[in-house]
Amino acid sequence: MARFEKTARSLPNSVRRMIKALSHANIWVRDQDEAKAFYTEKLGFEVREDATLEELGGYRWLTVGPPDQPEVNLLLGRPGPPAFDERTSELILELVSRGSVGPGIFRTDDCRATCAELKARGVELAQEPEERFYGIDAAVRDPSGNLFRIVQPLEYDLEAMQRANAAG
Repeated sequence: MARFEKTARSLPNSVRRMIKALSHANIWVRDQDEAKAFYTEKLGFEVREDATLEELGGYRWLTVGPPDQPEVNLLLGRPGPPAFDERTSELILELVSRGSVGPGIFRTDDCRATCAELKARGVELAQEPEERFYGIDAAVRDPSGNLFRIVQPLEYDLEAMQRANAAG
């Protein structure tokens, strides 16, 4: 790690500033209308963009995101042309439906209350909230099968935990 940090510091400013942040993350979905309803009506996200690009064969660009985080956009994309052939698209959606593609973690201040609210909105939890060393953790699937963790982070000292485990 120290070697990388030294290398990064020695780069010219113009190179260090090339990438500033992650703005969009892709979430594969089988039905964009169904996904849009889930992410907005169930999770409380807002639609950022919803446009059909005729020049790309009618590709639909649909992004949503948490209202308090305008710089983060989730692209709810259906795999297909021009990026993927039909067989590859089917394989991607099969993996998503199995929950094999975990796209991310949603942070919350109160995992239990968030999960209770989601259940009241008709969301089925894949895992009820459980306490772990890093926080209170639960899981939810979207209608396509994407598995997200919902975490209320807790402060912990990883090095102290590792020393305690090593000591036996």
